[in-house]
Amino acid sequence: MIGMSASLPACSRPYIATVLAYKGGVGKTTIAYELAWLLGAVLVDLEWDSGSATRQWGYRHEDRVRAPLLDALERGRTPSPLQGVRKPLLVPGHPDLSALNVAADTITAAIETWAKEWQRPVVVDTHPGGFASTLGAAAAANVVVSPTVLATKELEALEGMLAEMADYPMVIVPNKVPAVPPATQLDKLSRLVTAAAAVVSPPVSNYVWLPRRQIRVAVTSYDPVPARIAGLDQELRAVAETVRNYVAA
Repeated sequence: MIGMSASLPACSRPYIATVLAYKGGVGKTTIAYELAWLLGAVLVDLEWDSGSATRQWGYRHEDRVRAPLLDALERGRTPSPLQGVRKPLLVPGHPDLSALNVAADTITAAIETWAKEWQRPVVVDTHPGGFASTLGAAAAANVVVSPTVLATKELEALEGMLAEMADYPMVIVPNKVPAVPPATQLDKLSRLVTAAAAVVSPPVSNYVWLPRRQIRVAVTSYDPVPARIAGLDQELRAVAETVRNYVAA
């Protein structure tokens, strides 16, 4: 039995939430990290760049002899997630995933198998864009969670993603939302999600201190919650509740 990472018990019907975005810089990894903690999920990291959830967790592949994710994919095994203090359970990513050329259906089958073996929810963080690993993780998902920011290029990327993934179970997370959202971009987001019949979670505000944060524990792991992060904690929990309700529906 895998150790607990949050207050939720292991579930009898594990589900998969894949977090993806076709453009970087929208807060995808932060959303995945916090969702994994709040849902009591195993975080599977398919990101291969240095700004990954694996790095945030404190895992450095340079200091290790083996690569659990690559070994599991190459040998058809279920990896054992790493445990940390006030951090989600983790299957760490590796930069060589980009060169491994694993087919999308192999990723799909692996994640589905792992979820059944672990008997827990799984949150998958993905590399930005429509790579095979990202599409494979999306195909395995009970819900695809896509953060977006209210900016022109990011919304154009979201529009392209929604067109390509029209029949996927989608939850859009407005992220890094300023105190006064830009009306034009807000209107475009509304039109996009209405046309795609996508669910929209409550927004997450723009916290200027968050990108500078170096503490590895989940933001939502504090008890009691410090006043400084109370707003963000509440917003992230609302996103997690949206995801949980979507899967339960």
